[in-house]
Amino acid sequence: MISTVRGPVLSIGLDHAVIEVGGVGMAVYATPSTLAGLRRGEETRLWTTLIVREDSLTLYGFADAEARDLFALLQTASGVGPRLALATLAVLSPDQLSQALADGNLTVLTQVPGIGRKSAERLILELRDKVGVLAGATETPAQAAPDHGQIRSEVSEALVGLGFSSKQADQSVEQVLSNGGAELDTSAVLRKALAALGPK
Repeated sequence: MISTVRGPVLSIGLDHAVIEVGGVGMAVYATPSTLAGLRRGEETRLWTTLIVREDSLTLYGFADAEARDLFALLQTASGVGPRLALATLAVLSPDQLSQALADGNLTVLTQVPGIGRKSAERLILELRDKVGVLAGATETPAQAAPDHGQIRSEVSEALVGLGFSSKQADQSVEQVLSNGGAELDTSAVLRKALAALGPK
């Protein structure tokens, strides 16, 4: 099993990055928020899971072990494969997902494309106890209010890195922050901005 990869980032796409490991360029599929934290030419380390199928070997990467472990946990639920698990973590942060499962929050879970009410109920039924064990009983300290200037700059830069123009990036970020995004963190703003822009 490939648990982590480390090396320079050769390229970044909309759904994956290519990381050079031992002279080999490895395609690693990841969420937009994980990809936004990468920079071409800079070394990075990602926590990974290798999914083996009869006709493919696909590597999925995450910024931390918690997200990687949730990705694996989601796939233990019936009807959830790697694509839906990754889509879930693209829409919900690990903390949001864990909390939604623990609280039985259908509204949050059904924000994910491909998860309807019945699917969300099944996820809660099958994973509620498991996610409590996975997350442990750690408390998250209260966070300071988001720095909108920094968020605007970081998200715009990430969108430009993904191939959008500066004008498109700035407009989409401004739209998110103006429409109820004042309390969102960088990852959440990026997800909403990407959703607004659609595929490039």
